[in-house]
Amino acid sequence: MPALFDEYSLGNLVLKNRSVVAPMTRARAPGHIPNELTARYYGQRADAGLIVTEGTPISQEGCGFVDCPGIWNAQQIDAWKKVTDRVHDLGSAIVTQIWHVGRISHVSLQPDGNAPVSSTSTQAAQSSAFGYDEKGKPGFVTASRPHALTVSEIHRVVEDFAQAAENAAEAGFDGVEIHGANGYLIEQFINGAVNDRHDQYGGDTTANRLRFTLEVVDACIARIGASRVGIRLSPFGRLHELGDFDGEEDTFLTLARELSQRKVAFVHIMDQASRGAPAMPEGFLEKFRAAFTGTLILAGGMTLEKANELLGSGVIDLAAFGAKYIANPDLVERYRHGWPISEPDHSLYYGGDEHGYTDYAPYSGHPLIK
Repeated sequence: MPALFDEYSLGNLVLKNRSVVAPMTRARAPGHIPNELTARYYGQRADAGLIVTEGTPISQEGCGFVDCPGIWNAQQIDAWKKVTDRVHDLGSAIVTQIWHVGRISHVSLQPDGNAPVSSTSTQAAQSSAFGYDEKGKPGFVTASRPHALTVSEIHRVVEDFAQAAENAAEAGFDGVEIHGANGYLIEQFINGAVNDRHDQYGGDTTANRLRFTLEVVDACIARIGASRVGIRLSPFGRLHELGDFDGEEDTFLTLARELSQRKVAFVHIMDQASRGAPAMPEGFLEKFRAAFTGTLILAGGMTLEKANELLGSGVIDLAAFGAKYIANPDLVERYRHGWPISEPDHSLYYGGDEHGYTDYAPYSGHPLIK
């Protein structure tokens, strides 16, 4: 039976193990440009078979965090090349998560102080962006009221995603992961409790609410090929004021079948139960597995035992670890040898310098005695 330490073929890539570094926002790229610390951070975590970078905005409009590395201009592309070269030299594969936060942004982050954009004009008033306060200091601020995208503006955002995918390929990434999870722009279209439109991108029909997502997927495939395009989803997630809606399970199973037909590289599911959201319904993951025949990654509350159980049963193909990789850059080796797993300092997740970022050391002691 497959286990975490086994190789895995992901399209033309041979991953040295089935461990994935999940995307984690770290907000340490001043001016939205990756730097030497960025390269060091990802290089340190190259014991994983696959790395998915932190969310990488496709445009200034797509930003919801101060100092997230972007992928919309030539300077950013050149800077990312140092990261991808470092990871490849160390024998791992790396894709970037292309990201548009939609309404989970703040006017201080937007071009010319404009309103953020979304599927809706309804504010996520209980949610926060990591922007600038009234004194110009970075910190969590209430998400601003958004502007509902017009149809022509939607087409422009689809093009921004496609261009970001092309930029990522130029920067040396092995592919992209479209961020369709956690209540950001794509999920603001998918979720029927948020999407209150009455045009071809909304309404009560599943096809309309999935239209934007599939147009983004198709546009990225057209630029770099299906074998280099993945997507992250969070079925039944409730982050950033997503709500219940009729047909939620069917919506995601329909999307699974559509993605399977397109032969995308992978689907990466984030189980938000680990963040306090309601658990995915019993048996849903198995239904998704049956509907989607490609590579399936699962993140959220993952442990070695859970990973091996799901890998061994064939429900998933790769196991993703988030916060554990912050404080344990050598997580695979720690699991392999039974070494202790360190806890990260939550106060150092966002912003700052190398402290809490690249200064977590690999384990150099003796195996854990039980």
